[in-house]
Amino acid sequence: MCGLNAPMTLHADELPVDAVLVRRMVADQLPVYAGLHVRGLSASGSSNSLFRLGDELLVRVPRQPGGSATILKEARWLPYLEDALPAGVPEVVAVGEPAHGYPEHWSVVRWVDGEHPTAAASSNATRNLLARDLAAVVCALRQVEVPPEARIDAALRWYRAEPLTAIDPDIRAYAEQCRSVPNLDLDIDAVLLVWDEAMALAAHGPEPAMHWLHGDLLAENLLVRNGRLAAVLDFGGLAVGDPTVDLVAAWELLDAEARAVFRTEAGLDDHTWLLGRAWALAIAVMTFPYYWRTMPDRCAGRLAMARQVLMDAGLG
Repeated sequence: MCGLNAPMTLHADELPVDAVLVRRMVADQLPVYAGLHVRGLSASGSSNSLFRLGDELLVRVPRQPGGSATILKEARWLPYLEDALPAGVPEVVAVGEPAHGYPEHWSVVRWVDGEHPTAAASSNATRNLLARDLAAVVCALRQVEVPPEARIDAALRWYRAEPLTAIDPDIRAYAEQCRSVPNLDLDIDAVLLVWDEAMALAAHGPEPAMHWLHGDLLAENLLVRNGRLAAVLDFGGLAVGDPTVDLVAAWELLDAEARAVFRTEAGLDDHTWLLGRAWALAIAVMTFPYYWRTMPDRCAGRLAMARQVLMDAGLG
């Protein structure tokens, strides 16, 4: 099924999806929207293929087997979180069932206007505003009560909510793989030095508190309008656990001055800050071997983020 508006294949187990399939599923299950135009978006993410449905809606269709879990998780928990966050979140309009040979649940959400932020913001003032807005989101997530049912919901468990030490062997393996990525201009020895320091720090830190976290708070999942953060997208990584991973955008999107603003606004101590920096390095390193050929824009952003981490550590 690789016809009209089919998304690029990113995964070995990619599920075949195109606009024809989406149109059929919408017509069968959501007949009120059957007459709306369906078109694929070139900016589809790595977890979901995205299709505009008319002018006001977006269809999100998991790319891989098992993707129903994140679709259902968002539908269950976003209504609980949305009023507490200082930026918009996608409104889930409907959740579709598997159909026409496609095996996963899928969702329809309200379209949100905006642009993805970039590291090259127009001015220091704009970067500092984004830093404050990001800090407000991070703080708000940490302040939302975690109800008992969330603490036992298996869908809210993810490796990015675990202590950083849990992924130590994986990140070292990814770093070694990066040495074979063609034309990757990144000092892997410096990467491993920063990682070693983070592991030593993590081994002697306090037990992390349990909080809500987005899990993928990066530019791809943020929208800005008129220089301000307008929305946070894609809560497929929503989890309950150690929220340190939500600091990574500080190295992806902010310069040193704006990072200082972010850190102050979020009230972060040295321990948490340095572990957040290590998470930024980890996410970058795991991206390159997998997406180097298929998602060059993502890799360029992650490379810039890794270089910011090394400069921040005095190794750039």
